[in-house]
Amino acid sequence: MAWKVGAAVAVLLGFVGVSGGVGSGPDPRRAGWRDAYRAPTEIPFPAENPYTAAKAELGRRLFFDPILSGDGTRACATCHIPDLAWGDGRARAATRQQGDMDLRTPTLLNIAWQDGPLGWDGKFRTLESVAAMPMAAPGNMNLPMPDALARLSSDPSYAAAFADAFADPAITRERLEAALATFQRLIVTGTTPFDRWIAGQEDAIGEPAKRGFDLFNGRAGCASCHSGWSFTDNSFHDIGVGVGPDIGRGRYKPTSLALQYAFKTPTLREIGQRGPYMHDGSVPTLSAVIDLYNRGGIDRPSRSRSIKPLQLTAAERADLLAFLATLSTSAGRDLVTISFAAKAPAP
Repeated sequence: MAWKVGAAVAVLLGFVGVSGGVGSGPDPRRAGWRDAYRAPTEIPFPAENPYTAAKAELGRRLFFDPILSGDGTRACATCHIPDLAWGDGRARAATRQQGDMDLRTPTLLNIAWQDGPLGWDGKFRTLESVAAMPMAAPGNMNLPMPDALARLSSDPSYAAAFADAFADPAITRERLEAALATFQRLIVTGTTPFDRWIAGQEDAIGEPAKRGFDLFNGRAGCASCHSGWSFTDNSFHDIGVGVGPDIGRGRYKPTSLALQYAFKTPTLREIGQRGPYMHDGSVPTLSAVIDLYNRGGIDRPSRSRSIKPLQLTAAERADLLAFLATLSTSAGRDLVTISFAAKAPAP
């Protein structure tokens, strides 16, 4: 079940490629590649949790309300901050005691198109199943689900909101999860310079960025994982980064060599606002990310076959950076406006 997005809030997500270098002509495959980045016309909602305005509004309220934490000091928005591209800008998420968690906060941008399993290591089957773990975790929100439901049930305004969203006032785990997921599927990026170029405005991005697009889709091979308009294959890969006990998806698939040290491919939308990078925040800048891919990362048995030294020149690396710069909107706050302008289904 999906609803159509109006023209003013159409979701246009794209990512990059690279061609030869300064002075070379465009890759002859460029036109075909551009077709793969055209915007979808609908935000998908699962049949078992269809969109309603009342459910989305309830989810928005829950997302920003510290009522879902044990001591009333944390909310979902504590780590997923709209002005920080729905992440937190930290290398690793902060615990309740202001220490560091094991992984960095993933963005919620365009989560409606991120197929399960979700999370850096794929621990969550669906978006609906995500909320319970951070809520109950002692180092995070520290509120067991039964206590959360009791707290909400004692609040007359929440009882009324659940009744509006679900036709009766019963407050259950399933309904709480459904409301939060409905709201989160409305978190959609706005139009970027790259989107305008994909739509046909040739001067929306410069020639270096266009060369970067050719490289991304061509010789650099970035699009083999960051594919299509959502810029993710929704899969898990060892890209040769990270050492130590955290083996990512391998924790759940111990017999798979390829999934040792494999983490979820993130979207590249608003990438300029989302440093530091990687699952553990170990790469500080986009330039350093490109350098990592250029040298091929850590050579180990689980490393993806797509990861190998690229031997990109300094000019080509600069072109990739120019392309990445076209993937951000002007300000994080724009994302909130765009998300909520799109609440009502089109007729």
